[in-house]
Amino acid sequence: MADEVHCSVQDRIATVTLDRPAKRNALNMAVVEGLSTIFGRLQQDPDVRVVVIRGAGTVFCAGMDLRELGQRLGEAKDPERRVTEVFQEIERSRHPTIAMVQGDAFAGGCELALHCDLRVAAAAARFAMPLARLGLVVPFPLGQKLVEVVGPAFTREILLMGEPVGAQRAWEMGMVHRVVRAEKLHGAVYAMARAIADHAPLSLQALKATILRAVAAGSRIEHGDVDEMARQARKSQDAVEGIRAMLEKRRPVFRGE
Repeated sequence: MADEVHCSVQDRIATVTLDRPAKRNALNMAVVEGLSTIFGRLQQDPDVRVVVIRGAGTVFCAGMDLRELGQRLGEAKDPERRVTEVFQEIERSRHPTIAMVQGDAFAGGCELALHCDLRVAAAAARFAMPLARLGLVVPFPLGQKLVEVVGPAFTREILLMGEPVGAQRAWEMGMVHRVVRAEKLHGAVYAMARAIADHAPLSLQALKATILRAVAAGSRIEHGDVDEMARQARKSQDAVEGIRAMLEKRRPVFRGE
């Protein structure tokens, strides 16, 4: 885990780095559990005021590791449930969080950014939720987060089209807070982080809790029937074909079965 996700703290700013550049910072379970461990530790750290999440290399995060996911599709337990839980842990962190998105943020990578409080993107960054191209369904809480951030109309575009959205378009949708040139990204993010770190910590915690409480009603929506639809899609031959086609870099042949 330490080699693939790590954390450093300087001047009250914690930097959490996904460090699998050769795998486009894809989320395997070791990284997911590493994020949980790191945020659990940061929750107790009195020297931290704000957390920056970033990816090593040119990609923020390409989503779930498809090879690992493909091996787990037949399991009775939803292989993405733990991912959802950890993203919610990040969202509920008492520290404000900033996603520094320098490149592609696809599927789970897009959701990781959405579960941060603030998102700053380089002009070349792209966001996408290409689940339909894989024969999969976004877990309900993660789909709900997308609706919360960009609204139902843009959620329909993002999920049903499955195409990448550029940083400027993402800003127009309300998905990101700022778009800057690539060479300005690091400075812009850490200037924002320093500004937050200078604020009163008890105020920051209370303000973040206020926002989370204001949108908490959605967590009580019943979605068992939608979860079952997602489970059926996950166990379908289309899901196997979609993941295989993506790994083989070819167009999938879906049969609705």
